[in-house]
Amino acid sequence: MTNEELISNIEKALAEIRPFLNSDGGDVSLISIEEDKHVKVRFQGACTSCSVNQMTLKAGIETTIKKYAPQIETVENIA
Repeated sequence: MTNEELISNIEKALAEIRPFLNSDGGDVSLISIEEDKHVKVRFQGACTSCSVNQMTLKAGIETTIKKYAPQIETVENIA
């Protein structure tokens, strides 16, 4: 998978999860992909102060990204 394809697939994954985040007043954006296997995202809006954002990160965002890009090993939120 090329770097462009990887970015596209991760953006597709974020687009799939985004409506759920938006419904609670939040959002997420892709910040970077390191070594083609580590993704950094940034929560926005209500997600920044949500008490369950780590669960959302692992159970929602990371799972969805790995569905579109199985080679991704980690997804991390950066403040």
